[in-house]
Amino acid sequence: MTELLLKVQKREKLADQLYGQILEQIVSGNLGEGTKLPSENEICASFGVSRPVVREALRKLQSDGLVYARQGVGSFVKKRPPQGLIEFGGVNDVAGLLRCFEARSAIEGTTARMAAERANLRHHRDIENALKMLEDGIGAGDIADKADLDFHMAIARASGNEIFVTILNSLHGVMSKSMNVALNITRGGSAERGQKVLREHRQIYDAILGRDADSAELLMRYHLHQARQRVTDHARDM
Repeated sequence: MTELLLKVQKREKLADQLYGQILEQIVSGNLGEGTKLPSENEICASFGVSRPVVREALRKLQSDGLVYARQGVGSFVKKRPPQGLIEFGGVNDVAGLLRCFEARSAIEGTTARMAAERANLRHHRDIENALKMLEDGIGAGDIADKADLDFHMAIARASGNEIFVTILNSLHGVMSKSMNVALNITRGGSAERGQKVLREHRQIYDAILGRDADSAELLMRYHLHQARQRVTDHARDM
């Protein structure tokens, strides 16, 4: 059985530390796809934490599609994320970054819907300008994370509800980092991957411009789901 090598760092939440340490070993290949993880008791002993902490970390790994459980047998590695998830995200921040995608999907699906219903010409112009900067940046091989953030914030402002803008501003740090990670991984992938990211943004803009609220919400949620998938699956070249 593969032995986990875990290091305690007290600043972060223990479950997220454990999540990050296990994830790091999955990414490195020390825990390969299909490998059985040590038992909960063994992880508790290695890391010096309680069973609830271990279960929370494993639950998050399962939620992110990285680990699966077989009842009465144990937990196994399901897939290996790209190295960039650790390199650009930082081992102790990854759990929070992935939770950010979940929160953004809930919030930004609604902002896109409301933007389609309420945006005026100035809002359309602001979203289009941010989209053009994103297209130019990715086309030039840059990560263009500022343009990506500007695009999503322009949509929030176009919703006409300043509470959404305030909420997203409060998430500015983790949003910027999650975008930086996702775009760095995209830049390291195929040209088609970059073009797909741009198509997702363009489709959201087109739905807002066409005042198609249902499509705008669906496309925004789809985009954020795809972004999350791109940073958790090294084999997903799309």
